[in-house]
Amino acid sequence: MADTLTLTLDCGDGKGGDVVIKLRPDLAPGHVERITELASEGFYDGVKFHRVIPGFMAQGGCPNGTGMGGSSKPDLKAEFNAEPHVRGVCSMARTSVPDSANSQFFICFDDARFLDRQYTVWGVVESGMEHVDALPVGEPPRAPGVIVKATVA
Repeated sequence: MADTLTLTLDCGDGKGGDVVIKLRPDLAPGHVERITELASEGFYDGVKFHRVIPGFMAQGGCPNGTGMGGSSKPDLKAEFNAEPHVRGVCSMARTSVPDSANSQFFICFDDARFLDRQYTVWGVVESGMEHVDALPVGEPPRAPGVIVKATVA
């Protein structure tokens, strides 16, 4: 299984770069398998960060850029864990139904411990958090940041 996911971001205005995420199959094997599968299939290439809230998180992974879509694969069973939602943590987005995560994920800008044990943590940013910080803000942003390419290694 892959050890890292690299998201090459275009944040507009010449900003952007590689965000390297250490995958945590020890915490969420099913979610890591899904993320790596989707990245390997090119699913995330060209996908926008449609919800970016300063001091909270940046959310992406919706193929239509609205936050309402997912992949054609079945939703995942929750793998809630004790890993804290702090700066750089990557976790799966979902509806109010615990077993509804599919392709959307978020990266925490700051401490969001109120999400602990309610969302599945699957990775942590090892480098490039400055590029996440540079994503255009909004719900949705007027000119959203984009995942140019997602690769697993």
